Amino acid sequence: MPFEAPPADLDDATAAALEAAADAANPRAAMAPVLSELLSAGRARAAQRLAQGAGGVDVARLYARAADQMVQALWWVTTEHLFPAPNPTDAQRLALLAVGGYGRGVLAPHSDLDLMFLRPWKSTSRTEQVTEFVLYVLWDLGLKIGSTSRSMDEALSVGKADMTVRTALLEARPLAGDVDLAEAFLTRFRQQVSKADPRPFIAAKLAERETRHQKVGAIRYRVEPNVKDGKGGLRDLNCLFWIARGLAPDSPLGEAALEDLLTRRERRLFAEAFDFLWQVRIHMHRITDRPVEALTFDLQPEVARRMGWRGRGDEPAVERFMRRYFLVARDVGALTRAMSAQLEAREQKKAGGLVRGLSRLWSGRGKPLDTPGFLIDRGRLSVTGPEVFDEDPVRLLTLFVEADRLDLDLHPDAFAAVTRSLPRITPRLRRDPEASRAFLTILANGKRPYRVLGIMNETGLLGRFLPEWGRIVGQTQFNMYHAYTVDEHTLQAVGIINDIKRGKLKDDHPLASEIIHRITDPEVLMLAMLLHDVGKGGDRGQLEDGAIAARRACERLGVDSRRIELVTWLVRHHLALSDYAQKRDVTDPDTVRACADLMGDPERLRMLLVLTAADIRAVGPGVWNNWKGQLLRDLYRRVLALFKGETVDEPDPLEAHPELVARARESGAAADVMVDWDTDPSAERQLKAVGRPTTRVAVAATDRPGLFAALAQALARAGADIVGARVATAPEGLALDVFEVQDGAGLPYGQAEPRRLERLVRSLEAAARAVPEGTPDVPEGETVLPSVSARRAAFDVRPVVMIDREAVSHAVVIEVSGADRPGLLAELAAAIAAEGLSLRSAHVASFGERAVDAFYVTDANGRKPMRKDRLERLARTLEAVLDRARLPEPSPGQRPIIPVRASVRDVSDLGPLSARRPAAEARKGSRSPNGPGRTAGRTRPG
Repeated sequence: MPFEAPPADLDDATAAALEAAADAANPRAAMAPVLSELLSAGRARAAQRLAQGAGGVDVARLYARAADQMVQALWWVTTEHLFPAPNPTDAQRLALLAVGGYGRGVLAPHSDLDLMFLRPWKSTSRTEQVTEFVLYVLWDLGLKIGSTSRSMDEALSVGKADMTVRTALLEARPLAGDVDLAEAFLTRFRQQVSKADPRPFIAAKLAERETRHQKVGAIRYRVEPNVKDGKGGLRDLNCLFWIARGLAPDSPLGEAALEDLLTRRERRLFAEAFDFLWQVRIHMHRITDRPVEALTFDLQPEVARRMGWRGRGDEPAVERFMRRYFLVARDVGALTRAMSAQLEAREQKKAGGLVRGLSRLWSGRGKPLDTPGFLIDRGRLSVTGPEVFDEDPVRLLTLFVEADRLDLDLHPDAFAAVTRSLPRITPRLRRDPEASRAFLTILANGKRPYRVLGIMNETGLLGRFLPEWGRIVGQTQFNMYHAYTVDEHTLQAVGIINDIKRGKLKDDHPLASEIIHRITDPEVLMLAMLLHDVGKGGDRGQLEDGAIAARRACERLGVDSRRIELVTWLVRHHLALSDYAQKRDVTDPDTVRACADLMGDPERLRMLLVLTAADIRAVGPGVWNNWKGQLLRDLYRRVLALFKGETVDEPDPLEAHPELVARARESGAAADVMVDWDTDPSAERQLKAVGRPTTRVAVAATDRPGLFAALAQALARAGADIVGARVATAPEGLALDVFEVQDGAGLPYGQAEPRRLERLVRSLEAAARAVPEGTPDVPEGETVLPSVSARRAAFDVRPVVMIDREAVSHAVVIEVSGADRPGLLAELAAAIAAEGLSLRSAHVASFGERAVDAFYVTDANGRKPMRKDRLERLARTLEAVLDRARLPEPSPGQRPIIPVRASVRDVSDLGPLSARRPAAEARKGSRSPNGPGRTAGRTRPG
């Protein structure tokens, strides 16, 4: 029967207000504020409980209860006062059911309300009036509603045929209206589900899960995860819930099925993961006041703060919180595998007799393997029983050797058996020679080390067997540069080396693909790659702590002392080659000589080249590009030539562009600009793009203070990413500035839009002639400098300026690091010019939110400036410029950002400068190499 009295938990004042609203001239308009206040009060109670530290699921239930109260109050006043039916006919009966997530009784602050209006047969005038009015009022309240209106037979029919509808109805519960009608429908629906074959539904849910992962990202360890739809998120747990409910539709929330499918420990993990992820999601909705599901950088610090996380040592609260997030995501993956194993076991039991025997025969189950205790089950490697690892714990490692040899995934049974057997990994097993050989076989000689080591990591085995690895599992670095957690980044780097060795990346890594086969000890290279980041977050800095940890791990694995020294050296210096290539002038003999001294011999140079290329590529999508490859190849060629006693001729920059210089001299050296072009048969100018990853823009002009800064500003306004710059001057005062530029996609600037180059040329000519902005010489349509994004605003990056007077003989090297922003490079160059100094070359890089620029500087006469007071004054000026890059206070109406000091932990220990780095800074650690180029201070996201 429909409600005749107000809902029991509706207070008298609200009921009276609703009754008065029903009698108003416009009931919809009068009713909305009363219901809005009711809903707000319920949500406020939920928010208060959240602030008091209540669990995520409990708070989600309170949000659902707030919605229940409001919807039930609306239903009551609609059916009893606006469209009453004192003696309803059977056809006029109407029930309202909550379905989907709302039916499960959990909501986030901005979740949709999924409703089903259920009637016995066809619609009547009254059922249509009630349905329409209720929906209009809910829309008036600004709620997002998912609704259907169906007869009982229609709902049963669609629920049988459509797996998505079946999913929503599995979680349905009566909300308002005719309770008998609702219960009758739910009874029939659950009976229908019980009688149906569950396999199509299970298959549909798993396929839906895979599609969802592909859409939002198939990698579980992206540093800005989608809490709802990402791998390891709430939807994965929901998927397990739906499968359980499909198997036991009469059980409240599928609890009976879960008891059969998961162990007590696994059910506890399930509940803990649900609680944690719901708490995170609710905080995200409340912080943004909208239904966001991606846990982006600007949200992470505030969510961590609200959930009570605090920093520990050198690890900020946000990184500790995100590490917990990824460990939960890993648990969700393990739960999915465990449940899949039980589902397969149930199907095998149902098969029975001859059918089961044939099924096992067809699947290869029982196929003998060389290693006892293992078998192949349905195309995956499994174990004969849980006692396999008790009999011989070394099999925990040999299982994965076999998985790689046979190129098979693990069966969920084997995965669960490994997880349960982790206590068998004792200090004795970690030093067992047979176990070490198995591990090194997978790492250095495996077919697919990324996949196999990844599965070992998912089970928890890799971190247990290699404790140094265990401390970086799920570890994040709070910056915009790294796309993955530290462990995922490292595993991808290992896989990339394997791909280079197998010739899969010749186009992107031609040099590495050639020299990798000349490396005499590939096992050392792979060990160094696996261990290169295990020092992140350490007290002594990433490089020193990493070297110590790598030595400890190699000694335990039984690696001989000579090879240990090489692994340790590679870990300690794994950033050096990228730093020399990206931040130093690779044409400078002093730089090449310093790099060669550090390398020591060609073998270390080869190893570090391959390691560096893989490390950069594994940082994230799009971070590796041809420009970085060219820089590394140029440096490698010059250092190798030095080892061989050869020389590399470097042409004078002025001689490299004779036509441009001649034109500038003939025109009185006012200004001239040249871009590398080819002439096609139709005589139209085309950009020379083949073989070069950048567009080279050369500007010849009369030299003057601030010329470089003016040109950099013009490039910034045109949207050109400067990835390198050289400056040369002639005795008669002619300056030649050569820039290597790309567009925002990492392609040679102008390749996609050649007309942009023509506008750029006009802009550079105006800047070189010092034409005031706004005159007709300045082309229209310049790119407006972009504002800082909210994601970038989450970081407070401390400025660092380091001046090295010893690195090269002819100039002072100034390296600056700080928060990136539009026009930063131009401002830094202007500050150097204002001090009366000249730029010989500039080397620019960015690492997410951080800019790192290096300048080779001389005085106005081309000599090396040595006055200490002058350089210290310049350092203070540059720090002030960098400090202005730190973000301003939010504008009115903008939600506040909680900054987290990234300090120097995102900056590398620089080659020749690292020894002179202040100890307090060096202890903060460092970062992985080589970010993308920048638009004269504007960073492309890493």
